[in-house]
Amino acid sequence: MKHIVVIGAGKIGSTIARLLAHSGDYAVTVADRSGQQLAEIEKHDAISTAEIDIGNRAMLISLLTGKFAVLSAAPFHLTIAIAEAAAEARVHYLDLTEDVDSTRRVKAIAAQAETAFIPQCGLAPGFISIVANDLASRFDSLDSVRMRVGALPQYPSNALNYNLTWSTDGVINEYIEPCEAIVDGQLIEVPALEEREEFSLDGVTYEAFNTSGGLGTLCETLKGKVRTLNYRTIRYPGHAAIMKALLNDLGLRHRREVLKDILENALPSTTQDVVIIFVTVSGRREGRLVQETYANKVYSSVIAGRMLSAIQITTAASICAVLDMLAHGDLPAKGFVRQEEIGLDAFLASRFGHHYAQKSNAEKMAS
Repeated sequence: MKHIVVIGAGKIGSTIARLLAHSGDYAVTVADRSGQQLAEIEKHDAISTAEIDIGNRAMLISLLTGKFAVLSAAPFHLTIAIAEAAAEARVHYLDLTEDVDSTRRVKAIAAQAETAFIPQCGLAPGFISIVANDLASRFDSLDSVRMRVGALPQYPSNALNYNLTWSTDGVINEYIEPCEAIVDGQLIEVPALEEREEFSLDGVTYEAFNTSGGLGTLCETLKGKVRTLNYRTIRYPGHAAIMKALLNDLGLRHRREVLKDILENALPSTTQDVVIIFVTVSGRREGRLVQETYANKVYSSVIAGRMLSAIQITTAASICAVLDMLAHGDLPAKGFVRQEEIGLDAFLASRFGHHYAQKSNAEKMAS
């Protein structure tokens, strides 16, 4: 049995602990500074808790020492402190961050580390890069890679057509920070909330617009190999316009804590959500211009006796699948590991990756 530390006792961290504990192969310590949140963690023989301040470096290193890996489900601004402690404690490191600068610093830490550092192990960045790279590998030459992901309420009931499904800090960060993209073969930065488009899937209309971090390291990997590469977040129509008014017209991009307070007190959370994954790749194969698309919807469901939201399932299952592959020797045990280095078939075949399984047409019609 491998001993794991999960940093963060929120919705995602508690779900990670639950999945790992119920697998029977991991003993999990959930660490958080909030005793209240830790008290809500599921009682299980394979789960223990530790109330610590991540800012206390000595305490964090002591907690990590002797463990197999640390999985960070903490806010992005704590990423570097956890990664540095992991390097010093000589444990494997995995995180869910979408923050571009944090990932660059993790890469630098990994260069001197004795263990594996695998950032961005969630849905987007994370699984989306695994899918995109798998599709891209089927072409002789690439033209465009377009990645679209959204976590949406099944039953929107407010002007934003949105409910809180994961980290409010993360949502705000991806709506504000610059976004990487490849345009006409050049790696550039484009503004968040711009380049809005509409598309339909299964008869429902959605909008999509630039957000930060979803590409992970794919821009670096495909630079010089593709003409167009971009990532956009999916929402119901009308969402982007209201968020731009809040951030730009009311100046809340400069008052993130105020915006966070507004969103968390005005938008209810929900477990009745759907995660949409839509990736389209075009390029040349045997001299012909060809396009391939991956489209999938993951819904909330009961796992290990508890109803979990779709974003909890996809995010937690993704990092657990990567951990499992690392534990089984299917990934490098040292250095910086990119999501696109992970094989899609191996990921989906894992006991955690199977939560991403696509429904057949018959199953869709039945549901």
